[in-house]
Amino acid sequence: MKVAVVTGGTSGIGLATAHLFARRGWAVAVIARDPDRLRDTEAALVAYGRPVLAISADVADAEAVDAAAARIEREFGPIRAWVNNAMATIVNPADQITPAEYRRVTETTYLSQVYGTLAALRFMKPRNRGAIIQVSSGLGIRAAPLQAPYCAAKFAVSGFTDALRSELIHDRVDVSLSVVYLPAVNTPQFNWARNRTGHGQYAPDPVYDPRLCAEAIVATAEKPSREVWVGHSTVMMAAAQALMPGYADSKAATMWSAQLTDAPAPDKAGNLFAPVPGDVGIDGRFSDRTKATRSAYWTSRDRDLLVASLTGVVALGLFGVATLARAPRRLLPRR
Repeated sequence: MKVAVVTGGTSGIGLATAHLFARRGWAVAVIARDPDRLRDTEAALVAYGRPVLAISADVADAEAVDAAAARIEREFGPIRAWVNNAMATIVNPADQITPAEYRRVTETTYLSQVYGTLAALRFMKPRNRGAIIQVSSGLGIRAAPLQAPYCAAKFAVSGFTDALRSELIHDRVDVSLSVVYLPAVNTPQFNWARNRTGHGQYAPDPVYDPRLCAEAIVATAEKPSREVWVGHSTVMMAAAQALMPGYADSKAATMWSAQLTDAPAPDKAGNLFAPVPGDVGIDGRFSDRTKATRSAYWTSRDRDLLVASLTGVVALGLFGVATLARAPRRLLPRR
């Protein structure tokens, strides 16, 4: 039996991912905070006819995450894939965010991925098998205004994962570590994120379907790749940051207003410190602007093949130039 674990699996991308795993025959364990949504999620997933386990835990609690992993192993057997998807954010200028808010975003968005990875690795490493998937964001490649704690946490995820991956290579451990970078996605997160800007949070175009993200995540669990970029906008952010970081800074500055509604809105406490009650589902409020594609994602294997192809073309061209340079020249008769 293939066993997958999804943190933050009762709404948005996590819920879409849990559904897709179950639809493809995986046993699914979902870890989240809200008991009511966990109960509803479990009821929805069992309809696929596969084993389902819903565990209430705060992913910022290392002991709780470790206990959840042990329970899943005990009741389901070996964990094949662990998806670190849980996150939280606050929308506000960096110098108006409190230390407690910085700490909580870091715990929920970064340290939760550390704790989940370590919990999974304790079981996967002795078996020398398994896939760990970190769900990140284009904002973990190119930061934007108004979400400094979230951007910093996602940057930290990449650093942690790269360091750990090199250690696993050194130890010859065949457990894969993948990072999936996501674009703006139509999820309920825009409805319940903590926001103290005086305006509602808005998803700037292009907005993608959570089910596209689920496709990329599940595909990575089944066929691991070092990195995955979902959506054209994520690819463009990565390219701009790598090639023209100064331009990327200026472009990011314009995203201040693009992330906020024009109309004023009251501040929201959001789900930063406690879950927001109610059934929220997979989709947010931007369905009328959501791209319907299910295939707009690229893996590092695609990139490596492209680089290899371009390198081959360049090498062939240089070889041709060198060959012509060495070829004997035919002297033309003087007139």
